[in-house]
Amino acid sequence: QVHLVESGGGLVQAGGSLRLSCAASARIDAMGWYRQTPGNQRQLIAHITTGGGTNYEDSVEGRFTISRDSARKTVYLQMNNLKPENTGVYFCATREWRGSFYSTGDWGKGTQVTVSS
Repeated sequence: QVHLVESGGGLVQAGGSLRLSCAASARIDAMGWYRQTPGNQRQLIAHITTGGGTNYEDSVEGRFTISRDSARKTVYLQMNNLKPENTGVYFCATREWRGSFYSTGDWGKGTQVTVSS
């Protein structure tokens, strides 16, 4: 089991930026960032593959960037031009390739992001 700790959340005005970090207790190859709002399931918004490829949910494409450090123990989510609808609890989670799909493994406890209008 990998221990994950998110940080970097907070309150920001619309149009502002935040950088989230996810520190892992072990090397991580693939990771996802998810957002959860009250009453809803966690939604995958950004994903980085083992090979470094990235994928984004349509509404954040071009504004959010997922990256990782060279040791593959910290994954970042740079969020620019934030909008009120980006508000939520952001979680990072490990992702494992199962041959034809990724499954989610371990989760962090999340960090709150609130974007005011």
